Amino acid sequence: MPQTNPFHSLVPRKLTDSELARSIRLNIEAELDAINLYAAHLDATDNEEAKAILRHVMDEEREHAALFWQLIARLDPEQAQHDKEASEKYRLITTGASHEEVEAVGKEGGGERSPADISLEKRLTVGSLRR
Repeated sequence: MPQTNPFHSLVPRKLTDSELARSIRLNIEAELDAINLYAAHLDATDNEEAKAILRHVMDEEREHAALFWQLIARLDPEQAQHDKEASEKYRLITTGASHEEVEAVGKEGGGERSPADISLEKRLTVGSLRR
């Protein structure tokens, strides 16, 4: 029986970190597809033995995806910076911060506000709203 050549996609040189990161992103896509496929199989059966195996394999795929994501952070410093900023943005969004505060994360100067914003802040205070 013919087998797939495991070297069919190799390039004649080593990949750069950027190229490898692109390849690893495709691996993540495959892992996520597998997770979704196994989850669908879990939903489609009442066979407990099959479900136990599917849960185990699905958990392995989750681990693979997580490991690949960690590798991308090492291979692609820009992605790593986005990950860091995303954590802070997530915290701000879930605690009710304004859109402007969220979008200021990662901007040069820490997201400095315009003079108009500062002026408005000085005029509208809790004390100025009292009658």
